[in-house]
Parts: sequence; C-alpha cells; structure tokens
Amino acid sequence: MTTPEPIDLVIFSSSILHGEALTETAGFVAISNGRIAHVGRADGEQAANPTAEWTARAKHVIDVGDATICPGLIDAHIHPIHGAEIARGLDLGGVTELDAVRTALARHAVSRPHAVGSDWLFAWGLDPVIFGDAVFDNSLFDGILDDELVFITLFDGHASLVSDAALKLAGVTGTEELPSTGYVGVDQHGKPNGMLYEMAAQDLVRGILPQPSFDQRVDELGELLRSMAEAGLVAGQMLDFGAPDTLEVLEALERRGELAIRLRISPWVMPGATEEDLKAMLAMQGRHGRRWHVHGIKLMMDGTIDNGTAWLFEPDTHGESLHPLWHDPEALAAAMKFFHEHRVPTTTHAIGDKAVSFVARTIGTLPKNGTVHRIEHIESIPDSVLAEIISAGAATSLQPTHCALYSRADHSDNWSRRLGSKRANHAWRTRDLRDAGAIVALGSDWPIAPFDPRAIIASAQTRRPAGRPDVEPVQPRQSLSARAALEGYTSQYWRSVGEAGGIVESGARADLTIVGHNPLTTAPDEFAQTPVILTVVDGEIVVDNFQALAKGIADLGEESFQPA
Repeated sequence: MTTPEPIDLVIFSSSILHGEALTETAGFVAISNGRIAHVGRADGEQAANPTAEWTARAKHVIDVGDATICPGLIDAHIHPIHGAEIARGLDLGGVTELDAVRTALARHAVSRPHAVGSDWLFAWGLDPVIFGDAVFDNSLFDGILDDELVFITLFDGHASLVSDAALKLAGVTGTEELPSTGYVGVDQHGKPNGMLYEMAAQDLVRGILPQPSFDQRVDELGELLRSMAEAGLVAGQMLDFGAPDTLEVLEALERRGELAIRLRISPWVMPGATEEDLKAMLAMQGRHGRRWHVHGIKLMMDGTIDNGTAWLFEPDTHGESLHPLWHDPEALAAAMKFFHEHRVPTTTHAIGDKAVSFVARTIGTLPKNGTVHRIEHIESIPDSVLAEIISAGAATSLQPTHCALYSRADHSDNWSRRLGSKRANHAWRTRDLRDAGAIVALGSDWPIAPFDPRAIIASAQTRRPAGRPDVEPVQPRQSLSARAALEGYTSQYWRSVGEAGGIVESGARADLTIVGHNPLTTAPDEFAQTPVILTVVDGEIVVDNFQALAKGIADLGEESFQPA
C-alpha cells in the first residue's frame, strides 16, 4: 500500500480565488514540496476528499477565516540592486515646486550624516515639472549648494542633475562620444549645464561616486526584498544587470538564508553591444541560486518623454524626442533576432510611439517558435501602433502608477506638456490593450515608483493615486477591471514571459498572497490599505501577520477578515 505524501501546510479560508476564472470558493489549500497538492472546496467536492484526510497529514494548519487567498503577486518590472544606486540620499518624490526643492536641498545639506561619501550630496526622485518651460540645468543650486559635490537622479532614472564641482571632478567636457544617443547637456556656449541624459552620460560621473560597502549593499537588498514580501509580493522580474557584482551580491545574501521573494533576472543589453556581448548574455542564461535565476533579456529602444529622449513620430513641444537610444535601431532588431533564435524571451523598453511601433514590427517579423517577447512601458500610442502590437502577438508590461503619480488629467505635468494634449490623451492604454486581446502584465519599475502591489492594483482601476479621490483620474476610460488588475500581477504576468502560472489549482507552484479583503469585490482605495496576512513563496510562509491580526492588534473594520 502506497503511503500518502506528507503535507507541509494546509490553509483554510472562506475566500479562495480558485482556478483561471478566479472563482471565489470556501475551503482549503494543501501544499506539499512547494506545490499545491489540492484545493479542497466546501461545495460538496470534499465528499471525495475529506478534509480530515489532508489535515491529518499536515505539518502546519492555519485557518485565516475570511481573509482571501490569492495567487501570488508578481511585479513585472523592478530594479532591486541597480535601484539602490538610484535611491540614494534625499527623496524628492512629490515635490513639484522649484523653491520647495531648493529649500529641501539646503536643509539636507546641513543635516546629512557625516559618513563615507558625506562630501557628496545625493538626492533622487526629482520631478522635471519644477523647471516649467525653462531649460533643465543646475542653476537651481545657485546660492544654496555653491561648490558642493551634488548628484541628483530625476524621478524616471534616465537623467541626472549634477553640480559644476561634480562635473569638474569627473572631467566631463560635454564633447564626449557615447555609445548611445544619450548626451551631456550644454549651455549656449557649449559648457556642461549639469544635465546628464541617459545611462551612458550618467556613468561619466557615476564612476567617481563613493559607494557603500559590499556588506551594506547585501544588507540593503535583503531589507528591500523583505519589504516587498511584506507588501504581498512573492516574486519580481529584475530587468537589469547594472552592477557588475550582481551575482556575488545575490549569492552573499543567499548564504545568509533564503531571499524573501523570488527573482527572475533579465540582464540588459545596452546600445553599442557587440556580438561578444550578446554571446556573453546568452551564456548567462540558466545561472541560478535557490530563489533567483537568470532568464530573458532586457533591451532599451528609447529614453523617456519627460527628458526629451523618447522616440516619437513627431517632435515633442520642445522639438525633442526624435531619436532612438541606439545609434542604429537595426542593431537592436538584430539583437532581438539573435536571442529569439536561441529561444530567449526579451522585454524591450519602448515609451515613444515610434519606438513602440519599431519594436512591435520587429517582433512581428520573427518566425514563431514559442518564444514570447514583451514591450515595456508603452506610454502613448495611436490606434495604428496598438494594432501593430496585436498583429505582432507581442506581450505588454505597463506601470499604472507612472500614469497616476506623474501625469495629470489637466495636462499640467511635464509629461503631458511635452506631448501636447492629443498625444497625452493616449496615456497608458491598459484597457484598450486588454480589450484588443493583448497580454498586459503590471508592475512598479521600482525605484521609479513605489512597489506596493495593493496600491498599484488600486490605481490600475481608478487611474489616480490610491486613497486620493480628490485627484481627477487620468483618462479614466483606460481603467482596468478589478479582475484584469489582479491578473496583471498573476496569470497575465506568467503569460507575458511565456509560462503557465498565477493560478490557485492543484499542481501549481505554491505561491500565495493572503490579504484581508477580496481584491475582486473590495473598493480599490480600501484594497490599497488591506493587510497582508500571509505571503507564501514556494510553499514556505515568508511573511506571517496572522497571529498579530488574530489578536486584534490591527483594527480592520466592520467587513474585515475574521480569524477562525
């Protein structure tokens, strides 16, 4: 007689979002060896699978009452290691007035801690709306940061504003030839004005910046991944390989224990990449640890609309955004073809309408071999380009809070003013893409925007910041349904990388996010505040707030989760 397999964990709930249809059912989820062994339902199915049969074999049994068991939430776009280099110093996020930025910088200059690198002033999240229609330059430092070493990353991560002292120390002249169409901003006399556009230009100064120690970076990564798990994420797709010691950082963290979430790493291939570079990235595929693995490639077709480095069919209102990031866009197409032939999926940053069109048409020319290619961001496109995406069979990945946090319905923001009203009205067409049959994965692009999936799922439905009903929605007809928003973090994500997953059913990976309120029936702003009860990764509970909430430490309100 065969001995039944042991069950590691059984979770009971009156609200399980089960199967592809996300049907709400009462019952339990039994987990064994990192997989869902069985979903027991309280609608009569259990007659053939008695509850006692499963609980008797379980090492651990939890009843979360009315809390909802969801498929594990996955962020399609994060930069957990490279992002730490961006998110240094003073956070200027949400500061939209020039005088307020100057005041914040002056205060930070006085209060910054005396430590390694304290000769430098770092800040991030700067919104270019502070410049109005003026030229972007470092004149905002005048009178407050004279002769200081200053490095500030703009909110989109694609440009930096640095002081004259920093430019001098780095030897930046403004005449540098770069491997991409990124460039050093200069004034009317050809003198660098403090703006460094795109990574190749930013790296001219980044190379001399003081860096945290290796152990500090490992600590920061561990804390970040833990915070992501506490917000309900079970995994994220890391779309870069920016730090040369990325693998060493991951391996060092794993020697301390398990990563709090799983990472799928798609290293980037930047403009100027050689055939040897492509082969090196191909050789990287399959490298892995226990909760991280390298699979896929990240490409970048253009920059950003806010900085005038996107690739548009027609110039923006400043006469900019007319060039791809690659000097020869066909070189990117050749790189995509190379990886396609080796069945390596790609995801390509494409923000401007011409960039999206080029990438979609490139994907459409590739012979079908089962490899899925994804387009990232897609901030403003006309109907004709949307049709090209559908015709190509490309998957898509969008970030709802880029729209909700950084653009405005009245077009007063920098992004909208750059595009003009007609193109700004085509902002982040999530609903149109889903309705047309496209795969639409969702994410944050952390550190460009906060990573909390609850708030992003809410903003995908409201087209405004979570918890801000006073803010007018941006193109509300593009709002997703609650189900489509949840699928963007679950089954649509898995489809966007060409794999099955994101469904609570027998045989599936045991990735679960258990939250206090049902995301399909709860008002979006309320769901943004719902507590995370458990986060389960590969069948292991990595975040456990059950006991604290069961004891009444958190007041969840009248229709809250009720522990049994």
